[in-house]
Amino acid sequence: MNLLTVIILTLNEETTLPQCLDSLSWFEDKLVFDSGSTDRTCDIAREHGARVVQRSFDNYAAQRNAALCETLSEWVLFIDADETVGSELANEIQVAIKNQDKVGWMIPRHNYIFGKLMLHAGWYPDYQLRLFKRESGSYFVDRHVHELLDLKGSVGNLHYPIIHQNYLDVSEFISKQRAYAKHEAHMLYKQGVVPRFHHYLLQPIRQFLWRYITLAGWRSGYHGILLCVLMAYSQYIVYRQLSSLRDSDIEAS
Repeated sequence: MNLLTVIILTLNEETTLPQCLDSLSWFEDKLVFDSGSTDRTCDIAREHGARVVQRSFDNYAAQRNAALCETLSEWVLFIDADETVGSELANEIQVAIKNQDKVGWMIPRHNYIFGKLMLHAGWYPDYQLRLFKRESGSYFVDRHVHELLDLKGSVGNLHYPIIHQNYLDVSEFISKQRAYAKHEAHMLYKQGVVPRFHHYLLQPIRQFLWRYITLAGWRSGYHGILLCVLMAYSQYIVYRQLSSLRDSDIEAS
């Protein structure tokens, strides 16, 4: 039985997956957990020696929990298809999984947004709980996006970062944020949140000020301003989506 399995969730990732898998050559057992790709994603995975399992997508938390059932390894490492693992981090991981005092490890992440490393506005250190003992945790099923891991035990921090090629351009940023906003709006809807006029104005303003001032987005110049504005806009989208959900509910009744 392998000590560690690396799991990559995929859906039509033929562009980024080769670089991701190349960076994972340090690890013997790799599982590509696919949601029904129609491109060469699964072929590329097999060409790189990865196992491929397919499951219809319902939400991210359920997908990750299902992937955990496909391995017997003591440890799992979740990596996204647009992320890579450098040699320093790979070595650090190999040491960390031999530590019996921890059940999980937080890993920092370098986010390259529009081709530039973003170190402010909340994008760094951007710690991710991706490395953990398989039998010690599972993902909260009611958190469909930006999923949270319920882990029982002590967690440590690693030093070297995951490299994340995040959002190639503004169009991709807005497209992904719309998808995230839809999931977030559904969560707010289930919580009984009613969108008011002030939400459309105050929530985006709060998001901008938090990222630009509190999280020092101003230190990244124009790049920082642009990202803070886009993140503020994403909050506006959330409440527009929430309003649409409630309108549909009213019409149905």
